[in-house]
Amino acid sequence: MDATSSDGTRGEPPRHDRPEPDAFTRPYWEAAAGGRLLLRRCGSCGRAHHYPREFCPHCWSEDVTWERATGRATLYTWSVVHRNDLPPFGDRVPYVAAVVDLAEGPRMMTELVAADPGTLGAGQELEVAFREGVPVFRPAPR
Repeated sequence: MDATSSDGTRGEPPRHDRPEPDAFTRPYWEAAAGGRLLLRRCGSCGRAHHYPREFCPHCWSEDVTWERATGRATLYTWSVVHRNDLPPFGDRVPYVAAVVDLAEGPRMMTELVAADPGTLGAGQELEVAFREGVPVFRPAPR
């Protein structure tokens, strides 16, 4: 069923799998649309963080810059989602929601693709992939 927008026109139902970029996060989403994963790194304490913030969550410094991530990660934890009524997730079930440890240090919530849930294990090596400009992860080739 199509949703009615605030101007009274009918269109696509709202999507719940993509945030709306703002002036601060636009570089992150533009990079992702181009197949690059960005992080923020603090010039004061040297630590990387994700999700993008205008300050370092470790030392509160505002001396943070964008940095391209390697795209490598290890699986920390995961869950197979069998039911989700929000568009477009309902069309994807079952899918694997996961938390990964990026090679640069930060943890990131994501989705695993091209992965058999029965073969997943903590510490498994992963690599970034992109679906419609959104970073997801898949098992790294052996």
